Amino acid sequence: MTPSFPPTRAAALAGLGAMRTQSYASSRNHLDGAVTHLSPYLTHGLLNLPEVAALAAARHALPIEHKFVQELAWREFFHHVWQHQGEAIFSSLHAGPRPDADYAATLPDDIRQARTGVPVIDQSVRQLYTVGWLHNHARMWLASYVVHLRGVHWRAGADWLVAHLLDGDLASNHLSWQWVAGTGSHKPYLFNAENVARYAGSAPGWASPGSVLDTDYATIERWASGTAALPPAPTGEGADGLAEPALGHRPPTDLPAPAPLSTRQASTLAKSLAGREVWLVHPWALVDPVSGQRSGTPGQVFRLGIWPAEFHARWPWSAARWRFVHTAMLAASDQVVWADSGTLQLALAQAASVRCIHNGHLPVDWPADWRLPAARLLAEPERPCPSFSQFWRQATREHDKHQAWHRVRSTDQADQSDQHELYPD
Repeated sequence: MTPSFPPTRAAALAGLGAMRTQSYASSRNHLDGAVTHLSPYLTHGLLNLPEVAALAAARHALPIEHKFVQELAWREFFHHVWQHQGEAIFSSLHAGPRPDADYAATLPDDIRQARTGVPVIDQSVRQLYTVGWLHNHARMWLASYVVHLRGVHWRAGADWLVAHLLDGDLASNHLSWQWVAGTGSHKPYLFNAENVARYAGSAPGWASPGSVLDTDYATIERWASGTAALPPAPTGEGADGLAEPALGHRPPTDLPAPAPLSTRQASTLAKSLAGREVWLVHPWALVDPVSGQRSGTPGQVFRLGIWPAEFHARWPWSAARWRFVHTAMLAASDQVVWADSGTLQLALAQAASVRCIHNGHLPVDWPADWRLPAARLLAEPERPCPSFSQFWRQATREHDKHQAWHRVRSTDQADQSDQHELYPD
């Protein structure tokens, strides 16, 4: 079944209620497995990790070691690495199987247009463009093909993919591409047609017998390591492809998006917000302040939706993602503005307080006293952890595992109603 993602808290809660965590560990790698389809809601803050884990634990008494909980923790791990590495996550963290200079810097048109002739790749691209979401295994297949069979640098693929995903998270996406490429892991991720047949199951259009993938792993390893020439690139002649949807640094013209906030407008807004509590609704925390996230009662907190200009100038989005975030932001805000950090600070200079949920995508020069820590599934390790296994051990070491997990569960169970506003699949 092709998932859909209505941009509402109600849809997120419905997806949360439909989780099949009992069969998750055994089936999650299959395209028709018990994945949650919650990642767009987690990326954009309509749900958070503790409430997802808490509901799963309440229903099925999951121990903290359960695969579902560990997969949720990967998102926190990726953001942990981003917090410590900063801009370094956008470059290779260490050497991969081949030097960076050996890889092409641009993604070929036949991949962008879904006309490689490799069914699993073309089907992945079609779904990416039409749905804005891919199963994690499909993302791995796509990344591995791009890097190891086509010789394209992982960064070119990562930038392209994150722009089209509804759940595009820079830390999770770019560090996952590095994991596949072998620049963020001990070895690259490789696959072949047999692997696709095993995990794609009966899904029509995915099996790839007779394609370049229909070969043995030893050959694919030689291609990936550079010890054998890559297979010929497909010509794409006669293939039925599709046009890549346009990406933009501004919302589509049919959306009533605000113009950049001018200095004069910021001064006027500052006067209207003087002495008020302001809650910033941003693309990664599309939450409403009446949820009890902060002090104050409904009406006392002014909900200011903000498109951070610095982020959007650098990272384009698909029209579908603009619409998803735009709709949810309007529902959670009293007013929406587009502003760079300096202009936004001018607009909020007279406010009694300004608060938001911190997220790594936000501009670095937003004041620290605006930022509230995001709700966490696990404790933040005291030291940087280069691997997930180290992160997991440190994050769970301080407390008895069962007591810590039951404590998380009990404190969050009360927050499962629609009144409480607070991503791997």
